Amino acid sequence: MTVTLLIPARYGSSRFPGKPLAPIGGKPMIQHVYERASLAKGLDNIYVATDDDRIREAVESFGGNVVMTSSDAASGTDRLEQAAQLLGLADDELIINLQGDQPLIDPICIEQLIQLFMAHPGEFEMATLGVELHREDERDDPMHVKMVFDNQHHAIYFSRARIPHGRDTNDYPVYKHLGIYAYTRRFLQTFAALPVGRLEELEKLEQLRALENGHKIKIAIGAFDSPEVDTPADIRKCEQLLAID
Repeated sequence: MTVTLLIPARYGSSRFPGKPLAPIGGKPMIQHVYERASLAKGLDNIYVATDDDRIREAVESFGGNVVMTSSDAASGTDRLEQAAQLLGLADDELIINLQGDQPLIDPICIEQLIQLFMAHPGEFEMATLGVELHREDERDDPMHVKMVFDNQHHAIYFSRARIPHGRDTNDYPVYKHLGIYAYTRRFLQTFAALPVGRLEELEKLEQLRALENGHKIKIAIGAFDSPEVDTPADIRKCEQLLAID
């Protein structure tokens, strides 16, 4: 199975315009994401999928690969589907979707998703990762997407709210969803063709589209968090963590 990692990146953002090019420790954020991903074992190809020439130029300047998608892509999934078409990826090829706002992604997270597919061939076509939250403030922070799953580690729901909600206790594990997915090229095509879901629109969480339409998402629990950059204030946090790292 060939494995291609795609990093969707757009310049426009209502909260943080130009986010992929924001400097972190002297390098644009997209470079940190790309270089972290390149450390993962098991990848055959890495591409940044973008419609912006400024991002393309930045990626090419550090020797990265770029696939240019159209500006009418409505979501990251739509951008990846366009990229998969342009790259001519086969139906059974494994695609890793790594969000471009995760400059601290641990390569082991990527390897974990690849190994999950390799260990269970044909059992599922979409998977993602989570990590346990230990701080109480993070459990109630809507910027941290939470998730619950069944006994076979299939996702039941994702939410910006704290789930599950313990009626009588707070002494139970709460899991954060990490913005990294794996799916076959065949399933990506199916996923991108689905209409936007009601719950997806409410929560602004694209993965709910799959659940609303009856598709299963396999969950693996990892040991490493991957802080997202949502606002300019998060840049300084990443720089502090990189200094520790």
